[in-house]
Amino acid sequence: MKRTLSAVVLACLVQFITFGNVIAAPNINNGKAIDQAKCYACHAKKTGFGNGDMIYTRSDRKVKDFARLKAMVAMCNTELRLDLFPEDEADVTAYLNKQFYKFNP
Repeated sequence: MKRTLSAVVLACLVQFITFGNVIAAPNINNGKAIDQAKCYACHAKKTGFGNGDMIYTRSDRKVKDFARLKAMVAMCNTELRLDLFPEDEADVTAYLNKQFYKFNP
């Protein structure tokens, strides 16, 4: 029984590693760098005040929970053709959440 269970666990690990589905922890520093390089200027223009961070802290913000934050980052990436990889989206989401939103993922 132990051998069978060990074989199943090993097979699952090999499958995850083989297909690149190993999920790394988000990189907050990378998220901040991407936000500064690809998001800040657009957000500064949208607010009209020259401060890109204001879009995250305004009282009428659209993002009310972690799922919506993640969806908004993905939508910006797609609609604006930012060419971010999924792990980059995760990094930006993690950075914004830590810096501004403080949602419980």
